[in-house]
Amino acid sequence: MTSNLPEKLPETMTAIVPSEPGGPEVLKPVERLVPRPGPGEILIRMAGAGLNGADLTQREGRYPMPPGASDIPGLEVGGHVAATGEGATRFSVGDPVCALISGGGYAEYAVAPEGQCMAVPDGVDPVDAGGLPETFCTVWTNMFDRIHLAAGETVLIQGGTSGIGCTAIQLAHAFGATVLATARTEEKCAAMMRLGCDRAINYSTEDFLEVARDFTGGRGVDAILDIVGGDYIPKELELLAHEGRLVFVNLKRGRIVEADFGLIHAKHLTVTGSRLRPRPVENKTAICRALEEKVWPLFASGQVKPETWKRFPLAEAADAHRAMEASNHIGKILLTG
Repeated sequence: MTSNLPEKLPETMTAIVPSEPGGPEVLKPVERLVPRPGPGEILIRMAGAGLNGADLTQREGRYPMPPGASDIPGLEVGGHVAATGEGATRFSVGDPVCALISGGGYAEYAVAPEGQCMAVPDGVDPVDAGGLPETFCTVWTNMFDRIHLAAGETVLIQGGTSGIGCTAIQLAHAFGATVLATARTEEKCAAMMRLGCDRAINYSTEDFLEVARDFTGGRGVDAILDIVGGDYIPKELELLAHEGRLVFVNLKRGRIVEADFGLIHAKHLTVTGSRLRPRPVENKTAICRALEEKVWPLFASGQVKPETWKRFPLAEAADAHRAMEASNHIGKILLTG
């Protein structure tokens, strides 16, 4: 077995792991061996790593970890290739890359399958690129692969200033859809309009069902991307137009609800959802190639950009988690190497 290893690759690195299930304070620095890339893998020197909701639930001990996943949190990373494993020939040492990973992002080095590595888009800082893979892969596979959002359609995006929401607004707008999105404050609503939203809905003072019905002249929306679930679900089924589609990325407000499934039957609705982390490498690889082909050029043209709210040094991961839990952020929170 051979690999492209630089001569000065360190033996150990700093990583952040939860010492036990609990709050942000349980995130502690530990010394770990720098992983070596196996066949078909890339070792990345981390410049930036995005925070995601799964990191918080993993820290709390409530996330079902996929078999073989690292105990180090972190589902996405951006940086530079530090080494390549046997058969991994697409990138060279020093190339700027970002990657979708099943764990290990909260560390100075992380290993990723080569297929899940993407070139950093033109004009994007490798640090900010660390906040792209998880949200862009999630939005692409759900909003375009699963519910096939098309130009000219109207979509409602719940949680429009989350990392998922900011990405979804930009992509839906770039691909020609009319975009409605929800957020909690006027500041967040203004941010959604800046990102390409056609109608921002402040759910603290407005009812999304009433606003969206009025906006569409009573027709309803063609598609909904939902990270909320719970008591939103019955209203979403009411809001969808004939042949409408609802896709769940998360169910923060609950998984079990009472809803009128007669609406699904009568209006020919599609209700679906998916998770990204447990999927096989081949599936994730296909999503990454689609992004490089169809979305990455939008960064160069200025139609899409990273939406980074704040960067925290790796050692301040606990503060980064506190900031995410406060839910005042707009876009991505990043750890930096």
